[in-house]
Amino acid sequence: MGQGKATELWLIRHAPALHGGALAGRRDVAADCADVAALAGMRAATAGLTRHVCSPALRCRQTALALWPGVTPAQDPRLWEQDFGAWEGVPFADLPDLGPLPAPDLAAHAPPGGESFNQLCARAAPALHLLAQGEAVAVVAHAGTIRAALALAIGSASAALAFQIAPLSLTRIVALPGGGWSVAEVNRVFA
Repeated sequence: MGQGKATELWLIRHAPALHGGALAGRRDVAADCADVAALAGMRAATAGLTRHVCSPALRCRQTALALWPGVTPAQDPRLWEQDFGAWEGVPFADLPDLGPLPAPDLAAHAPPGGESFNQLCARAAPALHLLAQGEAVAVVAHAGTIRAALALAIGSASAALAFQIAPLSLTRIVALPGGGWSVAEVNRVFA
């Protein structure tokens, strides 16, 4: 982490996913980039950033292109959303009700053939640590990936599940010199 100075990760959730009412973690669906005001607000907020990275997901690449025309962000597959396995493509109304699971149990639960939130955190953490080396960076990713970054900052995967991460929202975390993280802001939306 940080080489003598703090490094900010500007984590941007992709524009609304065109998921057709069904779960799309690893399902590669497009983004609805029609909210010109929200895109303009995010573009203005991130104007000073020169480093851009995104998940390889179509919805993230489309959002990055809408935010920064002409910029081709580096892609890191470790930033993909959680793999929901057999639940991918299942209509939201037909997903199993897990009931009132305690947060640690929910973080450890993996859908059949998928990965748990804890596994997503373990996959994304090395990428996030690597991004925190040097200058501030804009990262277009998914709600789960952003919660994984918050898990690093607060030291708890299960507690990070409590954060709401809206489409086209900005969350900033800071890698501190000498180790550690802090949360600068969560879920800022632009209109």
